Amino acid sequence: MLQVLGSAWALLLGLMLLMVGNGLQGTLLGVRGELEGFSTFEMSIVMSAYFAGFLGGSRMAPEMIRRVGHVRVFAALASFISAVLILYPTFAHPAAWAIGRVVIGFCFSGVYVTAESWLNNAATNENRGKALSLYMIVQMLGIVSAQGLLLVADPSGYVLFVIPSVLVSISFAPILLSISPTPAFDTTKPMSLRQLYGISPLSCVGVFILGGAFSAQFGMAAVYGGQAGLSLPQISMFIAAFYVGATIAQYPLGWLSDRMDRRQLILIVAAVGGVGAILAMLAGSSFFALLLAAMIVGGTSNPLYSLLISYANDFLQPEDMAAASGGILFMNGLGAIAGPLITGWIMTAFGPSGFWLFIAVLLLAMAAYAGYRMTQRPAPTSDFSGAYTPVMMSATSVAVEAAQEWVIETAQEEEAQAQEAADRL
Repeated sequence: MLQVLGSAWALLLGLMLLMVGNGLQGTLLGVRGELEGFSTFEMSIVMSAYFAGFLGGSRMAPEMIRRVGHVRVFAALASFISAVLILYPTFAHPAAWAIGRVVIGFCFSGVYVTAESWLNNAATNENRGKALSLYMIVQMLGIVSAQGLLLVADPSGYVLFVIPSVLVSISFAPILLSISPTPAFDTTKPMSLRQLYGISPLSCVGVFILGGAFSAQFGMAAVYGGQAGLSLPQISMFIAAFYVGATIAQYPLGWLSDRMDRRQLILIVAAVGGVGAILAMLAGSSFFALLLAAMIVGGTSNPLYSLLISYANDFLQPEDMAAASGGILFMNGLGAIAGPLITGWIMTAFGPSGFWLFIAVLLLAMAAYAGYRMTQRPAPTSDFSGAYTPVMMSATSVAVEAAQEWVIETAQEEEAQAQEAADRL
């Protein structure tokens, strides 16, 4: 791990600064929108716009990189991010914010593709798994620490918008000045959604549902906190709790998933997350209960994404995994666009508790569908079952494909070791 950190610290530092800037702007807009008097539905459109831009950027960024190179794409897109962050308080109108969120979502997607390409290129077959683990840790640290920055200034002023703009601008330096060579960039033609659904209906339906649950957490949690009467420090702690829970649960659930029928684990984890959301609805004004519910929901919804990708891989040949990742990311992106819009509509109809109601319905529906799929075909045998693929829902196709590549390499090494041991006998 230290070897990976020593060789890729500049990339990881730049990525963490990007995550801090992104995590802070998402929460800040939710708080500032409440102060500006925006309606819940208006804020849901603003929050949904980010995921529309992100999905578009994930489709277009690879072509941009192939045409003009990593350095130019990274510098140009990060400059746009920095500019839009400054413009938010200047044009405090839902339409202007929605346009800004589309631009920022598009740019962050392209920036992540660029940075993840560099990081993947810096890793070797021997340390790729550790590099992915560090990347996930850096993402979580960035988002969690961003919530603390929410307390350093008044959200009704300009300072909190300047901070993420500066952080994104600073993030250029360690990445662009890194001695790591610019990687060659190539992408795999995505598998059609019809083919992917035929291979793993549970993974397709599951990642679509999870897109809605994740975007509700990422986009509407601050809006919920404001409507529920939480103070600014409480909103900060509440949002951080989602990601703390995800960090704690990711690897224990990954360990379990390689030792049991993944569908059973998906059913259990989704049901636990749904029950956690229901408990939050019943908790009333107990802030401790809200923190606990946020940790449960975050600790189930984020690992579920990795579980669903790993389950799809159980039915794929190694050479098809990269192609399948494109379809999985597209389905997840469609769900993410719809998530804030539906959450906003439900919160308008049922009040702040609609936030938890939406998440509970999604996760319990996934648990029910996982149970149904268990009746349709047997679990894959251990000979065809791949290893757990640890990724976050904010990762682009580069990180997902790198994780799948690591899984394949690990399986091949284990097979070679097993064959070598058998030959000795």
